[in-house]
Formats: sequence, C-alpha cells, structure tokens
Amino acid sequence: MEERSFVFAHLADAHVGAWPRDPAVREALRESVLAALQVVEDRDCAFLLISGDLFHTPVPEPGEVAPVAGALKRLIDQGRRVYVIYGSHDYVAHRTSWLDVLAETGIFLKAAPEAVREEGERFALRYHIDGPTGAVIAGVSGRSHGLDESVFRSIDSEAFRAEKGFKIFQFHAAVREYLPEHLRAHIHGISRDDLPGGCDYYAGGHIHYTYTGEGPTLGLLVNPGAVFGTSITDIENGAAGRTNPGLAVVTVREGRPTVEFVPTAPRERLKVFRVDIDGQSPEEARTRLAEEVRREASPGALLFPMVRGTLAEGSGRTLGLQEATEGVAASGIAGIHWDLKEVLHAESTSSDALRPEAELEADVLSRLAEGAPPELPELRGPEGELLLKEMLRGLGLPRGEGEAKQDYVAARVEAALLLLKVRGRSGRFAPR
Repeated sequence: MEERSFVFAHLADAHVGAWPRDPAVREALRESVLAALQVVEDRDCAFLLISGDLFHTPVPEPGEVAPVAGALKRLIDQGRRVYVIYGSHDYVAHRTSWLDVLAETGIFLKAAPEAVREEGERFALRYHIDGPTGAVIAGVSGRSHGLDESVFRSIDSEAFRAEKGFKIFQFHAAVREYLPEHLRAHIHGISRDDLPGGCDYYAGGHIHYTYTGEGPTLGLLVNPGAVFGTSITDIENGAAGRTNPGLAVVTVREGRPTVEFVPTAPRERLKVFRVDIDGQSPEEARTRLAEEVRREASPGALLFPMVRGTLAEGSGRTLGLQEATEGVAASGIAGIHWDLKEVLHAESTSSDALRPEAELEADVLSRLAEGAPPELPELRGPEGELLLKEMLRGLGLPRGEGEAKQDYVAARVEAALLLLKVRGRSGRFAPR
C-alpha cells in the first residue's frame, strides 16, 4: 500500500474555563486555544487530535464553550476531522459533559471508549480510519492520578495493529520514562511498555510539559504540553521557553512523522516574577510589592507576582494588595494574579508550615488510607491513596448551572460508589 503524505495537528490540555477567579487570565487562555485552532486551518491540517482536557471541568460555563465550539465547527465545515479523547478534567463517568454534547452534534469524533469496566477486564481497542489520509486512529481516555494503568494493560490491540495505514494512538496519562525530573516525585504514570505497540505516532496529553520520545516499538511519542496552562508554574515554564504553550503540527512523509511545536500563548504579555519579602513588616512588604509591580507593568500585560518569604509580623492577609497596586491601572495592564502560597509569618514557622503543599497532602492521604475501615479495603495502601485523591477531586466539582442540590449531592455520592465499586454492597452508602 502506498504511503500517503499529509499534515495533522495535535493539542492537549487546553483547559478552557480554567482561572475562574481571574477573568483576564481566563480570556487569555481562551484566546490562546482559539489561536491554536486557527493554526489548524492556516497550516491546512487534514485533521486535529485533542488528547484530553479540552475543558477544565465537565460542565464549563456556556460562554466559554461557545467560541471554541464555533471554531471547531468551522474546521469541520472546511472538511477537516477532529478526533477527541476525554481527559482527567473534562470527563466524569457518572455525569454528562460538554464533550458529550459536542460529540452528539458531530463536531468531533470520540476516539476512545469511555465504558466503566471491572479492573483487568479485557476489551478490543476501537479505532477509526480517517478516509482521506488512511490514518488509523485509536485511543484511551484519561482518568485522574494514574488510575488508568490497569486499563492500558487490558487492551486487546490485535485488530487495530492488523490494519494497514499510519497508526495513531491517543492517550491522556503520564509516561514514567519521559517525566521531567521535577515531576517524578509527584505524578504516578504508566510505563511506555503499557502502550500498544506498532504505532507510528503516540499522541499524549495530561502532563503540562512538552516532550518527545519513542513508543514501545519505536514510533514517535509526543506530548505537546498545555496550550496555555492552569498554574503560575505552567505560565513561567512557557514564558521561559522550557515548554511550548501551544500545539504540535505533524508532517507525515512516506510514513515518517516529524513534529513542529507552534506557540500560541501570548508569551510577551505574560510576566512571572518573584518578590522576596523575607523579614519585612507588612508596610515594608507593601512598598516593595508596589515597586516591583510598577517595574513589570506595561500595556496589556498579565502580571503573576510570586511572593516569597516570612513576614516579621502579620500574615499575607495584612499585605494590602489593593493598596500596593493603586495607580498601576493607568499603565494599561490587563490584570494581576497574586501567588501568596509561600508567604509565612513569624508565628507560623513550624515544620508543617514550611513543608511543600504536595508533601502535606500526601501525608494526609496516607493517614486516611491507613485508617480505612475493614469493609473498604480498596482505600488501603498506595492504590487507596490514589482512589481517595480522585474521590476528593470528584467531590470538589462545582454544582452545575440549574442543577438541583439533591441531584448534585446524589451525583457526588454516585461518583464515589463507582470508584469504590461498592454500589449495592450496603444500604448505608446510599444518598439520603
């Protein structure tokens, strides 16, 4: 069979609707995603792969969804195809998401099965054949905190591998062999060997950090990184060029893919800077903050001051950030997002106060897992800690617009029961 030449695009972790308390940052994120979708058109890509977390929650605000849905529809109207898998943020097994709604309209094709299965249950990998290019596209949707490892090991990919054509596998999970050093202690991932072999391109997502590698039997493995980012660390890494805030454009010639990373976030407008206030009084710190903000301010800029240090007295709440930024609006900045996570005061220098947030969270989850009741062995040990973490994420989902409180509570309980696989085990688990 003659190999066809074509171009396609690959993005992941758009997280449209993130930064809910910062309208200017949320708008910049949305515009970065729309710019990425414009690249698909400008580069005449045959199709687009979205490898999870298109939206930040399963049910984002309609005002966030509408412009993205319009841009995707324009691509479809031009004859391009969009293949999507669900990520750990935009899909929850017990609840309809905006992705489900958009899929029903035909704006994109789901490239992965979402059925909830018993652990270890084998399933045949579903796939699509992209008619104009002959590409064979399959995938597995993501789940939170690495709980998808058993799913990958349950894949029967025999029929998929037997198909002729350029093979693509989409996934939304960390790959341990390619995790950046600074993430290895905090993220549980799959092994590269858990991916199905025989693919030409592995389209990753989930890790907000750009990297390339090889699949289990060669094949180009790519994680494009977050389009914009959901944390100041993401913003800083993108602005510094450590990761690409945008998407990947892949050119296939004679069956061989080459990748180009195209940035779409407005790097020149995103200014991350650190301000050390160690040992200062709140008044001194306020003056210092005002000086640094004025130094970084410019028309249209989004400022991300990372404030660090131990105050001689008072706490972060006594800094008076509004006073510190008075008069800055005249410079035309778009907004300021303050990071005060590492601001301490003299009375709070206990060993716990100085420990990283991730370490404290890990200790709490470990204690909860150790104290799990005998009738819930699923919550014990390292796997139990992961389940607890995913349960907490599910419990923290916001109440949907117009969703009744009773329905919201019932959905939260149902989500926990699905994770624990204890539905019907005991009446005391039923919502009241």
